[in-house]
Amino acid sequence: MQGVRSGLSIPMPVAVADRPPQQPLGTPKPDPSRAARSRPRLYVIDGIRLAAALMVVLHHFVGTRRANEPGNIIWDRSVSDIMPTVFRVASFGWIGVEIFFVISGFVICMSCWGRTPRDFFVSRVIRLYPAYWFGVLFTTAVLVLLPGVMERLPLREVLFNLTMLQAGSDVPNVDPVYWTLWSELRFYLLFLVVVAMGLTYRRVVVFCCIWGAAAMLAPISKFPLMVLVADPSAAWYFIAGLALYLMYRFGQDLLLWGILAMAWLMGQLELGERVAYEQVSSWRGAVVIFTVFMLVMVAVALGYTDRIRWKWLVTAGCLTYPLYLTHYVAGAVLINRFRDTMDPRLLVVVLIAGFLVLSWLVHRFVERPVARMVKRGLDSSFARLRSFQRAA
Repeated sequence: MQGVRSGLSIPMPVAVADRPPQQPLGTPKPDPSRAARSRPRLYVIDGIRLAAALMVVLHHFVGTRRANEPGNIIWDRSVSDIMPTVFRVASFGWIGVEIFFVISGFVICMSCWGRTPRDFFVSRVIRLYPAYWFGVLFTTAVLVLLPGVMERLPLREVLFNLTMLQAGSDVPNVDPVYWTLWSELRFYLLFLVVVAMGLTYRRVVVFCCIWGAAAMLAPISKFPLMVLVADPSAAWYFIAGLALYLMYRFGQDLLLWGILAMAWLMGQLELGERVAYEQVSSWRGAVVIFTVFMLVMVAVALGYTDRIRWKWLVTAGCLTYPLYLTHYVAGAVLINRFRDTMDPRLLVVVLIAGFLVLSWLVHRFVERPVARMVKRGLDSSFARLRSFQRAA
């Protein structure tokens, strides 16, 4: 396993295309190239994202007890002794990672449909980097101001972290949970090939099959480059999300159900490896939670949740990515410093509430303005590039 396998990567909330009416299994697909329809928002996805984020936050704060994990560093004794009931629930919180990979596959396919590679590139940059830059600087500042709990990276490595490419250069993450961003970036790079070709039902299905085969063969290939590209520990979760979106957009068929079944079978095996790594939860419990989540996503894909239109879920979705980026290291340091000043449960509640407020502030005053500025700059750069090409 690479790094701390308990972070998450958050896709941005986007609107969703109306699907055509559901069709019986095995019926022909509608034309994938038809004009886009109106795009109402899938509110339930925002709610699932925040729930998954809170699962991971709770796991980091009170769901781990291994000697080399912050759950044992920040508390003066085992978390399972301090909060046994909460610990039993929080010990499964790492599954939020897998949940987010599935959602990422769904949302990325949805947001890329009908877009150019340039649109895809710009949307990913303005979504990922502004809050990420803040997260790197915020985490480093906390470690400088409150030393002694976690080791701070040298300045040169902190600066390199701003590229988000540190995992590819074997440079440590400022925050260990940023390992999930490396999986996301590899997924984006692979899917960019399909975006460049033009997204259709057939091309996305072929992509799922090819990537799935590569991920299945990579571990026994003994070929590091294949393992790096195929990302076998995460690939099938992204593939599940892609299949779910195809089901949402085009209706269900036996092929998509087969891809989902294969993703579940491959996923339960990876869950077993995660259980062995985390050493705090059971495989059966993890599979039950993941299966329930997959059934909820199937309900989303089949349109059973379309009537959920609670406006507050939009705000909930916006908090998720900044919450992920800021909570882990800073939370560990703060619990270590204040664990003797109040009841542990109250301290955890106060911290989670505080990070939710911080996440809203980051979204409102960092993500949105910086994203607009970066988008203007990138649009201007691409416009100049086009003018140079025409002049040539």
